[in-house]
Amino acid sequence: MAVRSARAHASLCGAASVLPQGVSRAPLRIRGGRVAASVPAWAYRVDLRDHLIFPGLVNAHEHLQVNAVPPLATTAVFPNSYAWIEAFQQHFGEPAVIEALLVPKAVRLRHGGLKNLLAGTTCVAHHDPWHTALDDADFPVALLRDYGWSYALDWTSYGPPVQQSFAQTPVDWPWLIHLAEGTDAAAQGELARLDELGCLAPRSVLVHGVGLREADIDRIIAVGAGVVWCPTSNERLLGRTLRPGRLADAGHLALGTDSRLSGSRDLLEELRRVAAGDELPPQQWLGLVTDDAARLLRLPRHGHLQVGAHADLVIVADRGGDPLRSLVGIERRQLRAVVRDGLPRIADPDFADWFEAAGVEAVPVTLDGRPKLLAKALAEPAVIALEPGLVLSDARDTRAVQAFISLEACR
Repeated sequence: MAVRSARAHASLCGAASVLPQGVSRAPLRIRGGRVAASVPAWAYRVDLRDHLIFPGLVNAHEHLQVNAVPPLATTAVFPNSYAWIEAFQQHFGEPAVIEALLVPKAVRLRHGGLKNLLAGTTCVAHHDPWHTALDDADFPVALLRDYGWSYALDWTSYGPPVQQSFAQTPVDWPWLIHLAEGTDAAAQGELARLDELGCLAPRSVLVHGVGLREADIDRIIAVGAGVVWCPTSNERLLGRTLRPGRLADAGHLALGTDSRLSGSRDLLEELRRVAAGDELPPQQWLGLVTDDAARLLRLPRHGHLQVGAHADLVIVADRGGDPLRSLVGIERRQLRAVVRDGLPRIADPDFADWFEAAGVEAVPVTLDGRPKLLAKALAEPAVIALEPGLVLSDARDTRAVQAFISLEACR
């Protein structure tokens, strides 16, 4: 079989494909980077008996370029995000922060993308000005591209003006803004202010929403807008988070990490936080990072495994019982493989043949102490140096890494 053909066609056999509707025991077929109804008989086949396939996760809110910037050194909570931003101004003078920001922004952006990919996130909504590095063909994750945004109602020195940005955003694109990020009266009044400006509509995606009141949630649901929930960041900075139940019931809620500057390490950690709380039942957890998130962000080919979707996948060992528990609660080193556009990007070493058949050159790394293979295009030393727990393996270790078997990886 020619490598060129293998890159375009694959069949993942013996897997249980976890779909938004439930679990299908049919194989998953990939053609040209998309989930397909069929593939040629000569397509490369990956044996995934005793595994589960989830859609690649969607991170609905990230600031990709600040994941290696040290957080503010305080345990104090703030009444709103504006107070946190003001407190952070002095933090910019800290030597460690200065050093972190001296790293070229293109490198920091790629690091943010790689950080997400390592934890099974294959698509990210980046809430900051666009940078040419995000257009690189080998950027680690897919990005929300067709959207409008403003930063916040009362931080006008950064990002596009609120009303102008909203008016210029096509009605079929999402429009993003930090809103009600606080617990005080100012935060509680922001939804009404946004509504008065004419900027609350079905395309409005409101990030954080800690200060939303019950009447505000009624209004959001009635309008058809959405909210991105970042509970770890909210609890660290503000001391509490929103009540997500009614928004999740209506399918108007997605999950985001914010960034390591204030939030969780990655989306898997954020999912563990959701599972540890009692705000939502298990059947709603997956939608926050798959189909519900994709719908809020107007990404019809992400967040599911139906025919025509991007073949962005997370492969895990089947632990038995509720399939969701095979993903929610595990750490990134326990993921068996992460796939983008039908090609393996990081995986356990026993998938080496898949990399070769797909024409993807891979290098050995260790991730949180566990041997992995990483696509060489993503293994830039300057980027890897920013990621705790990720280490390029010495070339002499390659044979040992490739001998690492799936039984050990699944423990």
